[in-house]
Amino acid sequence: MTPELQQKCINTIRFLAIDAVEKANSGHPGMPMGCAPAAFVLWSRHLRFNPREPRWPNRDRFILSAGHGSMLIYAMLHLAGYDVTMDDLKAFRQYKSKTPGHPEFHDTPGVEATTGPLGQGISNAVGFALSQKMLKAQTGAPIDNFIYGICSDGDLMEGVASEACSLAGHLKLGNLIFIYDDNLVSLAGHTDVTFTEDRNERFEAYGWHVQSVADGNDVEAIDKAVIEAKRDPRPSLISLRTVLGYGSPHKANTHDAHGSPLGKDETIATKKNLGWPLEPAFLVPDDVRQFWAGRIEEVKKGYDEWQKKFAQWQRDNPKKAELWNTLVEKRTPGDLAEQLASAVKLDAPEATRKHGQAVLQKAAQLVPAIVGGSADLDPSTFTYIKDGADVGPENYGGRNIHFGVREHGMGSIVNGFAYDGFFVPYSATFLLFSDYMRPPMRLAAISRLQSIFVFTHDSIFLGEDGPTHQPIEQLACIRAVPNMELWRPADGLETAASWAAALERKDGPSAFAFTRQKLQPLQRSGKADVRECLKGAYALNDVADPDVVVIATGSEVALAQAALPLIDKKYEVRLVSMPCVERFLKWSGDEQRKLVPHGKARLVAVEAAGGLDWYRIVGDGLVIGIDRFGASAPEKALADAYDLTPPKVAGRISKWLNEGARANTKE
Repeated sequence: MTPELQQKCINTIRFLAIDAVEKANSGHPGMPMGCAPAAFVLWSRHLRFNPREPRWPNRDRFILSAGHGSMLIYAMLHLAGYDVTMDDLKAFRQYKSKTPGHPEFHDTPGVEATTGPLGQGISNAVGFALSQKMLKAQTGAPIDNFIYGICSDGDLMEGVASEACSLAGHLKLGNLIFIYDDNLVSLAGHTDVTFTEDRNERFEAYGWHVQSVADGNDVEAIDKAVIEAKRDPRPSLISLRTVLGYGSPHKANTHDAHGSPLGKDETIATKKNLGWPLEPAFLVPDDVRQFWAGRIEEVKKGYDEWQKKFAQWQRDNPKKAELWNTLVEKRTPGDLAEQLASAVKLDAPEATRKHGQAVLQKAAQLVPAIVGGSADLDPSTFTYIKDGADVGPENYGGRNIHFGVREHGMGSIVNGFAYDGFFVPYSATFLLFSDYMRPPMRLAAISRLQSIFVFTHDSIFLGEDGPTHQPIEQLACIRAVPNMELWRPADGLETAASWAAALERKDGPSAFAFTRQKLQPLQRSGKADVRECLKGAYALNDVADPDVVVIATGSEVALAQAALPLIDKKYEVRLVSMPCVERFLKWSGDEQRKLVPHGKARLVAVEAAGGLDWYRIVGDGLVIGIDRFGASAPEKALADAYDLTPPKVAGRISKWLNEGARANTKE
């Protein structure tokens, strides 16, 4: 390849980005302009890909953590032959295009992860890298790929990157290579106003292999650094000093090039400055097309060779090949729910976190894809897989991941596993600390990932740890996330249903809210049926024509059941357990009204949490919840102080019903 053609290839990337942002009148041109040489080196010399089969197992992954510079990856995907057409580039940032403002998983072939919220992509990449290490260790398959990416100053400012990269260094994930776009500029100005620590020394302290390249346009130096990174057994960071908006005569190295189009005049000036034709826009010269066509054929040979090697491995290792297929297909037994239900006892008081422990052990036996861990809370969350072995540095054959006290990073790493697609990952911490995990939980829902978020200590009834640890608003916040299923089970049967639902759900994340305290066994009017629980709501105590329907979740189901005999006897009461509100809301209107008859019966919801979200179900009914923070005290004292004892709940329901009856009589 001649230097002239190489420069033309790099400038093609730059101007595809500039022209797309200009046409959309929206976007971030500066990052692609500065990082075009780095992207060219990765895709033309190192990245193993196949545009005809974008997710083949041994591909190298490329994750653009600096997702605001999305036109960089769209330009690369287009040039590398993926199903990203010139029309797609011209539709940048338009409704339902393949080229949204930030890369989105599922929307664009070749996009490995939804990035944009800074810090998430590089943290997801840690999950990808660990997933591939564990896949190789557990199956012995011929996996030797790398996880490449580009991150920005903003990525490294966000705390989540520190959490995830610290763990990556500890685990010696040598298959992880990131180029740091060290351009000294962020959206509001130069980074020296706020970001002055030595990033290289910081990553060295994490246990990373760190190199510096002084000139972001030095293709050979970038190539040499990537080669060295591939040789090192540690994760690698290549600090690349780039110029934001490179080539722009008046906006290069200024924040004006970060998040706004260059403008018509500056686009013309930049094309003149870099010797690029003024017309047409979206130009890809013929010799550049020819180069990338050759590159596509070159990597296709590597793909074909690996497929032969993989086929031979399958023939030589039939048991391991079967495990591989089980992981790829995320197989679960047809009677998964029933088998999980067999792991729990329903005749004695128990905390749902303990039921969860029993169900997880059974699930791990039935579903080899389950892997995960907690934020240093295994003794409290009970989420350690017995006989699953630990994952550690250079020891990736286990199933238990010690995330440390890194909730935000844990959530993002779990999502990385889910994006990669071979394992069903879970995380675990206290429900209050879901606040630390909100960004990855939301991204899991956007990206339709099979991530499982286990939370314990789900209400004020965790007791003496007090209001700093007692969740109030968290249940409503999680339920507010579209495409998230939150399960709050009331006993072992519902806990088994929760895990079964999450393991069988392939198009979105699931969250569990388990109790710390023991719950009394439920008394069912019918047969204990885990399939009923899977529906998300069912009548626990039924009557044919109820005057009032009491809906409860989790620990408040047993509370409500104990309150039933104390409610004014003139009322016929149906008790509904609703472990998953989202599943109930997916029922047809007629089905919902059969269980919760709006208009015919008065409706009550009981949950030891802030109850604003319940009004969408009970309408103008009664919500018995908590509208203030908790307190440090034993469980029974809290129940009395917060009016969540059977007599007080029954008294409040009876008073409300009777007041309503008197009001109707006056009318």
